[in-house]
Amino acid sequence: MNTDVFITCAVTGAGDTAGRSEHVPVTPEQIAHAAIEAAKAGAAIAHIHVRDPETGRGSRDPRLYAEVVDRVRSSGVDVVLNLTAGMGGDLVLGGTERPLPVDERGTDMAGAAERLVHVEALLPEICTLDCGSMNFAAGGDYVMTNTPDMLRAMAKRIQAAGVKPELEVFDFGHMVMVKELTEEGLIDDPAMIQLCMGIPYGAPDDPDTLLALTRQLPRGAVFSAFSIGRMQLPTVAMAALAGGNVRVGLEDNLYVSRGRLATNAMLVERAVTILEAMNARVLGPDEVRGKLNLKKRW
Repeated sequence: MNTDVFITCAVTGAGDTAGRSEHVPVTPEQIAHAAIEAAKAGAAIAHIHVRDPETGRGSRDPRLYAEVVDRVRSSGVDVVLNLTAGMGGDLVLGGTERPLPVDERGTDMAGAAERLVHVEALLPEICTLDCGSMNFAAGGDYVMTNTPDMLRAMAKRIQAAGVKPELEVFDFGHMVMVKELTEEGLIDDPAMIQLCMGIPYGAPDDPDTLLALTRQLPRGAVFSAFSIGRMQLPTVAMAALAGGNVRVGLEDNLYVSRGRLATNAMLVERAVTILEAMNARVLGPDEVRGKLNLKKRW
């Protein structure tokens, strides 16, 4: 068991959830406020997506990221910022009989430099790197696309910027990519790995699968784990028992209990309660910086 645990709060995501809960933050002001409130509740890291304020859909607009980051950094509340770099790999094929041309309505494919514009401009302490392609939860003809060459190119740019990549692993094959990037010197020690459990077409969120994934971790890696929906909070306990850290937040789950919509702060508070009841200590942002060898930027 890990007795010194840090909490990441994924405050909004890019999924179609804004219409399902009034607590899902959409505007930069709301997203920054959610990150600040999560930090006050005990989250050391805030994982940030941005959304189009008009439509509520996920966005890659660097101006939206800049506003969120500026609001958080100027708030006086200390939290490690983790900006997603997962957008720009959305591929929707044209159909089962004619996959090409692709369906432009759902396809958003960008190069390595474009996917990292906001990271290189804002220099957060952490950004995500999804370590493989998969038939993601959306189903249909949608594929989350991250080729090996794309990931190597992104890893090089992230390393050059002095940002720590959070290596997101959705299934066992993604761990192969993690090991290759590590062995090629593209990931600075310690590797930071997020085990993403329970997402359809990815690794299921049972204890045996979680433990099997932890046995594939590179030596010296620091890992977190999360699941989605009703399994988010039970996975807090499982992740700590497996030796890891935890993630909660409205990106992955909208409820704190059956029929009761959550805020991000409520989910963090519940995670703190679970961990402290297990006699684990919840780490603050400066302790996490020391653990992960992060570079504070402001």
